[in-house]
Amino acid sequence: MDYQEVLDYLYSSLPMYHRVGASAYKTDITNTKKLMDAIDHPERKFKSIHVAGTNGKGSVSHFLASILRNAGYKVGLYTSPHLVDFRERIRINGEMIPEEYVTKFIIEHKPLFMEIEPSFFEMTVALAFNYFAEQQVDIAVVEVGMGGRLDSTNIITPELSIITNIGFDHTQYLGVTLPAIAKEKAGIIKRSLPVVIGETQPETQNIFIDKAKEMRSPIYFADKTFTAEETQVSTTNYLYASIVKNNEYFTEVKSPMSGKYQLKNLVTVAQSVDILRNIGYKITETAFKVGIESVILDTGLRGRWEIMSNRPTIVCETAHNEDGIRYLLEKIKSLKHHHLHIIYGCVNDKDYGKILEMLPKNAKYYFCKPSVPRGLDVNELYTSATAIGLQGNKYNNISEAITSAKKAASKTDLIIITGSIFLVADALNAFNTDRN
Repeated sequence: MDYQEVLDYLYSSLPMYHRVGASAYKTDITNTKKLMDAIDHPERKFKSIHVAGTNGKGSVSHFLASILRNAGYKVGLYTSPHLVDFRERIRINGEMIPEEYVTKFIIEHKPLFMEIEPSFFEMTVALAFNYFAEQQVDIAVVEVGMGGRLDSTNIITPELSIITNIGFDHTQYLGVTLPAIAKEKAGIIKRSLPVVIGETQPETQNIFIDKAKEMRSPIYFADKTFTAEETQVSTTNYLYASIVKNNEYFTEVKSPMSGKYQLKNLVTVAQSVDILRNIGYKITETAFKVGIESVILDTGLRGRWEIMSNRPTIVCETAHNEDGIRYLLEKIKSLKHHHLHIIYGCVNDKDYGKILEMLPKNAKYYFCKPSVPRGLDVNELYTSATAIGLQGNKYNNISEAITSAKKAASKTDLIIITGSIFLVADALNAFNTDRN
């Protein structure tokens, strides 16, 4: 098997939640434990940071990986899902896992996979942890896939656990109330090890406090100690922010991820770095500042307010739940533009009706289906959207939608591509094809 054949095997043989949904979701971590037993427990051979949360966990994970790299550490980074290349999920110091390593690992362990029948995500966790252990990373930043308690990544014993915030997403698996969702995410809190909660929320605060007490774990609510404020309005698509700790200067940063919601993520990152320093990690202010500024270059992060072209401005944004869309709309309001065009598509297990109600009525819409089996049928999306007054048309695919939006937009208009990580992935592929 060559690399492409290995990918075909993974996609066709192992159930992949992000593509097919519920049929790939496992309600325990038994398979992951079996995999770790079979490959000699790589999760015990490297230090780690575990990051969960409804929104922001990807950004926080990338920020921390970049900061630690600039502090001189060899840093693994595990995230999901990928946008363009499967190997985006597994990186060391920004470099994607080699195709040869993926191919060798899958071929070598194919009989094991046939025996245990893991999901795509369970297998990918095993691959990532084995790679980090073999490459002897100093530390790995590991992003939770979904929830926390039952997530395959929850077999690590991290230096630090982080829960960015709690919002409504994956409610069919995690619960329909914020406290219920918080209980699932609190499952990553480990005995006697520190945990950072990025955002203090009255509905969930006591859930985390009680779990931390049970586990005898030091708990830190980042926004009770740190604040971050925008210091200037940028014309270069950067976010300039001042970070303060207990009303005293901490640092100033320039972030290429310019959405104002990133201020909350910066607070979470600052608290996390403060704890890492206290437990022995050498992270200078320079490493912090450079790590924030170079996060995209250092980690390959994409799709977070990523500007694809100008005149008209075309932006990809992976907002896909209520909180994410709310932050996106705040960002749009802060920008000077003439007309607003929104290319929108989502998956079929989201409560998309609530999100459609949030979207502005004065925009022109271009509806299409993300190219995954979970993608919501465009006819159903179009019917629901037009029934509440959103004006636009439906398209067979993202390329047609982008072409139509470009033709309709003037040079001073704003085109947003959002609604699903997978729609953004389709858009990135479409732009790559055009450029090639």
